[in-house]
Amino acid sequence: MPIPLYKKPFGMGRLLQGQDLESQDIGASISQYIELIIFTRYGEHRYDPNFGCEIWDLDFELIVSERMWEERLRQSLLRSITKYEQRIYDVQIDAHIKEVNKFYPLRNVSEIKKKVEIVINGKMHQTGENYTFTTSLFLSPLSA
Repeated sequence: MPIPLYKKPFGMGRLLQGQDLESQDIGASISQYIELIIFTRYGEHRYDPNFGCEIWDLDFELIVSERMWEERLRQSLLRSITKYEQRIYDVQIDAHIKEVNKFYPLRNVSEIKKKVEIVINGKMHQTGENYTFTTSLFLSPLSA
């Protein structure tokens, strides 16, 4: 019998009602784990300081070269995903910074934010199917 892959956040109310926790498919489970890697800063995990991603250190650096910043993030993610998410292989990662300009007419204010778009492709060991994960994160907001 395969081990169930539980959906997060856990619905503890279900347990109190005598029901099982909600489960999910392998693709959704991999996506949740990759999100955990992205949202964890190096050193934050008590038992494994290498778990996580460099984005939280890079976020506060002055971006002199966007290409170098993107490559550092890409390499950081590749190392972590290759090491910690072993349910996928042939992992390829793209990370690109974009500027997003949002104007608020009532306040007559324009906000310029940098957004990094991350796309991760690979293949799932269990099924051999292609796997794709996409997310976007806003970085260091600037106001004008």
